[in-house]
Amino acid sequence: MTIERWRRLTEWPTLAAAVVFLAAYSIQVIANLPESEGIWAEVLVWVAWAMFVVDYAGQLILAPDRGRWFVRNLHELAILALPALRPLRLLRLVTFLRVVHNKAGAALRGRLLLYVVGSAGMIVYCAALAVEDVEQNEPGSNIRSFGDAIWWALETITTVGYGDHYPVTIVGRFVAAGLMIAGIAVLGVVTASIAAWLVESVSQRTVAEVEAEMEAEVEEVEAEVEEIEETLESKVEALTEQVARLAAALEAAQEEREGTGRASSP
Repeated sequence: MTIERWRRLTEWPTLAAAVVFLAAYSIQVIANLPESEGIWAEVLVWVAWAMFVVDYAGQLILAPDRGRWFVRNLHELAILALPALRPLRLLRLVTFLRVVHNKAGAALRGRLLLYVVGSAGMIVYCAALAVEDVEQNEPGSNIRSFGDAIWWALETITTVGYGDHYPVTIVGRFVAAGLMIAGIAVLGVVTASIAAWLVESVSQRTVAEVEAEMEAEVEEVEAEVEEIEETLESKVEALTEQVARLAAALEAAQEEREGTGRASSP
């Protein structure tokens, strides 16, 4: 089995694990469940986590160059090896983005738009969850509910930054820094996509106008050619009639000359 086949086989199972993980983690954070009441959610989180570990181990074993693959995927190992930092667990949800990218369709614009929208939505939601997780029970925090967290995430990723909500913990500020960087990247991609769409629209409109002008010119030339052909035809007909009349006159004159010659002979 190759690593590509392994990825295809594990794509949907890991996506399902990511969905279960996100649902369980969301309930834990948003409901602010005590440890005694949230055991079932914690179990689901760890089961999903185990599937992520299996996926990572399978890719490492099947990689053609394990050393190179290991070095290039150290971030995966770091995320798996630091489960105590609960907000970092959400980084495993890049599985969502990978599947969205693969299923977005063949059109480049469709893939880009869907990928950007999906990425932005996932980043905002995960950042809000992570910040609420570390901030909601922290003394002096001003992010106490999921509504506050979503509002903070939206104003941060859009670089608005009202300052009415902000993290006070180190982990919360770490999440905020990542969200700021992601916001710049997402807005840059969105702006570039809109600019490309506008340029393409203008180009298509210009091409259509040029084609319309060319068609009008061709029709005008065709009309002129038809007019010239009709004029030539009428002139040819007139010349043909004149030649016929001249031929008839010459023939009559010849006959008259011959008749006169016969009458004058003895």
